[in-house]
Amino acid sequence: MIDFNGSANELHFATDIRLDHTPQHAPDFRIDEAALNYPFSYDPDEVADLAQTMERHHADDGDEVGKWARRFVSAAGHTETGKLLMTLCYAIHESFVYSRRFETGTQPPLITLHLRKGTCRDFALFMMEAVRSLGFAARFVTGYVYVPSRDSDAVRGGGSTHAWCEVYLPGAGWIEFDPTNGIVGNRDLIRVAVARHPRQAIPLSGSYSGSASSFLGMSVEVKVAKEPGGNKN
Repeated sequence: MIDFNGSANELHFATDIRLDHTPQHAPDFRIDEAALNYPFSYDPDEVADLAQTMERHHADDGDEVGKWARRFVSAAGHTETGKLLMTLCYAIHESFVYSRRFETGTQPPLITLHLRKGTCRDFALFMMEAVRSLGFAARFVTGYVYVPSRDSDAVRGGGSTHAWCEVYLPGAGWIEFDPTNGIVGNRDLIRVAVARHPRQAIPLSGSYSGSASSFLGMSVEVKVAKEPGGNKN
């Protein structure tokens, strides 16, 4: 709760964070032997903790998202687990169009599939539901992406909060996948929070009491920079 003694033309929130970040350029999955190939089953003890992140959270009566995901599973037999997840991530990056959207919330995965277009948070949720349809545990990640030049041709999502997802693999733990940029591992990704669903990871929330006409808008700016002489970002 914030009370103000007088009137003001602007409300400004500023947060400065300094951290050491060790990039993982080539992820070493270190998957348990039993889970090297898909399909596999999580250990019952793991399922007890992972259950809510394995459940699909959005209606899909025709299982369209599931059918899209199963296109990447080999019909001839087992598929390498790591290769399957990397292919899913790259497929979203290469065949879906990134587009900034300033409306609140995350669009349902079916809408993302039909439009083949969305924001980073839309792509993260879509990949989560796609891998969940295959039986994987997945969760939403919010944070920042390091981009030397905002929204360059190579990296999208700079200048604001960024979103991606994590998939749990036995032995390896939670592995990060950024379908917006086709990143596997935490290279250039700075994780701030994880959640079962995007709505649980809102960075700033609250309520306003007053006239609707008094709200003049909101802008968000994020700057991620390396310290001079530093090798970590």
